Amino acid sequence: MRFRIFTEPQQGASYDDLLAVAQATEKLGFDAFFRSDHYLVMGDHFSGLPGPTDAWTTLAGLARETERIKLGTLVSSVTYRPPGILAIQVAQVDQMSGGRVELGLGTGWYQEEHAAYGIPFPDKRFGMLEEQLEVVTGLWSTPIGERFSFEGSHYELVDSPALPKPVNGSIPVIVGGGGAKRTPALAARFGTEFNLPFPAFTDVAGKFAGVRAACEEIGRDPGELVYSVAQIAAAGADEAEFTRRAAAIGREPAELREHGLAGTASEVVDRLGALADDGVECVYLQILDLYDLEHLDFLAREVVPQLD
Repeated sequence: MRFRIFTEPQQGASYDDLLAVAQATEKLGFDAFFRSDHYLVMGDHFSGLPGPTDAWTTLAGLARETERIKLGTLVSSVTYRPPGILAIQVAQVDQMSGGRVELGLGTGWYQEEHAAYGIPFPDKRFGMLEEQLEVVTGLWSTPIGERFSFEGSHYELVDSPALPKPVNGSIPVIVGGGGAKRTPALAARFGTEFNLPFPAFTDVAGKFAGVRAACEEIGRDPGELVYSVAQIAAAGADEAEFTRRAAAIGREPAELREHGLAGTASEVVDRLGALADDGVECVYLQILDLYDLEHLDFLAREVVPQLD
């Protein structure tokens, strides 16, 4: 099982704050640093100060200030960037990192942040997602010297030179969501990885089975996909430390235990073991208190080694 650190900077973080977390992520042996792609704080517990940071601007900086860890979004919204621009941005950051970038792409859902920053929020975003996946992967896979064109309901590209190219020829694409039919179908067609964001633990095995069935329907080996989940993490050496960490992010200990990777190290390990039994290969540990780097150290020392 691989472990990745997943952050929510819209809740309040500067680039320097994210750099500290990313460098701790690398030093402590985690597989990757991922961040959300949001522009507005969520909920009442966090202030949002000093303001939002742009996901791909942040990752470009981190690409030059880290050496090993993968870097990516969970997930970028199709409403923020036209697919041609997104393909250029992601490929450039991939080059800046030496080939360590992954792209999580989704429909977007937070209407308030679109209103706050003047970003259109159309109704038919799932169709936009399907076309963006076609365009982005098509641009990257077009041989150098050839042209890429696309005509869809939402986007049209004419004779694109399809540059720049990713370092390794392609970039892993993460498709996620809990839908029963359309999301598994997209994951089967375009995904390198299928991610379940914050699922009920009892739903994981069934959702993965749906994706495997979608792969088989189009003749793809389901084993080609990585199966992952994102879950909030809050753990401590004892009950007092766990309770303190829960309070720091505005959550109740009992609720965290029910829905997240929470409690003492042994409780978290037990929960992760059950996820492994359900087919989870990679876990995104959502860390909401970005100033508590000791939390990352605790997870790296007391949890991760027991799931290797």
